[in-house]
Amino acid sequence: MRAEYLLLMAACLLVTLPLEFALRARVYRRPLRLLLALAPVVVVFMVWDAIAIARDHWGYNPARTTGILLPASVPLEELVFFVVIPLCGLLTYEAVGTVLARRRTRRAGRDA
Repeated sequence: MRAEYLLLMAACLLVTLPLEFALRARVYRRPLRLLLALAPVVVVFMVWDAIAIARDHWGYNPARTTGILLPASVPLEELVFFVVIPLCGLLTYEAVGTVLARRRTRRAGRDA
């Protein structure tokens, strides 16, 4: 299936999206902060991939990708991966931080 990789990335977003609302992760509500967190990851790994592809260290199965190539023959799916996976990690991290902060607040209220 040609869009298999993109469907997997969409599933990752769908699984973590509720963290933004249910646990108030506040990742999407701070776009500049999100951009500053994602930009270095995207830049470093896109360059890394481009070099690895150019040196034939690895490649991608065209049957599993859309066939859309970015400069240096990096598949579109790789760019999506470098955005989606760190985004899901940030959502999870912020959601855990929110839950722990609530727990500390409740515990402090009971101890008082």
